[in-house]
Amino acid sequence: MGQILVIGAAGLLGSAVVTALGEERCIRASRSSAERVDISDAKSIAALFARVGSVEGVVCAAGVARFKPWDQLTDEDWSFSLANKLMGQINVVRLGAKHVAPGGAITLTSGLAAQHAFPGSSIITPVNAAIEAFAKASAADPAVPVRVNVVSPGWVSESLAATGRDPAGGIPAAEVAKVYLFQQSEGVSGSVAAAAKG
Repeated sequence: MGQILVIGAAGLLGSAVVTALGEERCIRASRSSAERVDISDAKSIAALFARVGSVEGVVCAAGVARFKPWDQLTDEDWSFSLANKLMGQINVVRLGAKHVAPGGAITLTSGLAAQHAFPGSSIITPVNAAIEAFAKASAADPAVPVRVNVVSPGWVSESLAATGRDPAGGIPAAEVAKVYLFQQSEGVSGSVAAAAKG
C-alpha cells in the first residue's frame, strides 16, 4: 500500500488525517513540516512533488482565506485568499495529478460557507464554492487522470473550544478525518462530502 501525501499536516485537520491513516502511511507536508510547502506558490508545490515522487493519494487540508467585514476587505485580502485557498488547491491538482497512482484521489478542502453564507464570509463563500466547482469540472474532464473530490467541514469542536465557544456546536477533528479517509478510498470524483454536525 502506497503513501498518502497530507498537505497541511501541521494543522488541526491535517494532523487528524495523519493520525487516522497512521503515521507510517503518510508523508507530512506543510509550511513547518519536514517536507515544506507553501501552496500559494506554484513553484513550492512543484518542488514538493518532485521530492516525494509517486504517491497513492493526496489530502490537501491547507489553504487560508480571510474572514472580515465587507467594508474592511482590501485588494490584498482578496489576492491573498484567492492565491492561497483557491489557486493553491487547484495547483495541487494541476501539478500533482501525474504523481498519483492510478485509482488514487486528490481530496481538497472547502467548507460549509460555500452553501451557507454569513456576515464576514464575502471571500470564503465564493472561494469554497469555486473549489467545489473545480472538483466537479475535473471529474467531467477525461484528461484529468485522478479522482478529484472535496471534504466540506463545518465547525470543528477543537476550533470552537480554542476561541472560547461551546465545542458541542461542532464535531471533533477525528470525525472530520474519517470523511477525508472515505473520500480518499471511495469518494466519487467530483463529489463533495460534508463533515458537519446535523
